[in-house]
Amino acid sequence: MSNSIITSIPPYIGRFAPSPTGDLPFGSLVTTLGSYLQAKKKQGKWYVRIDDIDTTREVPGAASRILKTLDHYGLHWDGKIIYQSQRHDIYCDILTQLKQYHGCYYCSCTRQRINTIGGYYDAHCRNLGLSCSAAALRIIQSKPVYDFYDQLQGDYVAPCSLAEEDFIIVRKDNLFAYNLVVVIDDHDQGITEVVRGADLIAPTVRQISLYRYLAFPQPDYVYLPLVLNRSHNKLSKQNHTRRCQ
Repeated sequence: MSNSIITSIPPYIGRFAPSPTGDLPFGSLVTTLGSYLQAKKKQGKWYVRIDDIDTTREVPGAASRILKTLDHYGLHWDGKIIYQSQRHDIYCDILTQLKQYHGCYYCSCTRQRINTIGGYYDAHCRNLGLSCSAAALRIIQSKPVYDFYDQLQGDYVAPCSLAEEDFIIVRKDNLFAYNLVVVIDDHDQGITEVVRGADLIAPTVRQISLYRYLAFPQPDYVYLPLVLNRSHNKLSKQNHTRRCQ
């Protein structure tokens, strides 16, 4: 009898997580298709999550229109739709753990000040003991990630200043920052691979550091090339790209 050990491979789970800041542009639809096809190729699940944590940028009705667009193009998801706006208590629980382990601090620095020192934060407020009034909450970067492997782009090496920066996890307006909630959400949904546009590759080192900080298993990453117009600009809502019908 063979003594070989059979290791089980976890089932593939991918996702698409649009922000409802407008209708789905063509460039995002292409990225969505890549995510969907990867899940089908791997014979896995494909979830859809609405990343509506930033209520200041949400366009009324955009979430439902995005879902209708996916359905129109035959991109049918598995399971129920998750909305970040309904997960506030879960984020608070993780935040409480970080505070208990003294893993974060309040910061009153303005974006203008940070820009004057080169664009990366210098831990100016780390030892000041500021209160939460009109201040952002930053994580103490004790597990910096300088590089990671992308399944399509290969090895990505981040600037040291980015990797070592104490980044914001709760904004001054008391909204949870994207880098925190995306890690919590992907972990809770059991996401095994994240497929998204290459313009989002740089902040990934921050997210991986949070995975390690929270002792969460890290997903794999695939960053797809962007769809550009003739001026080499991304086909996005910011560039007023025509929405998908």
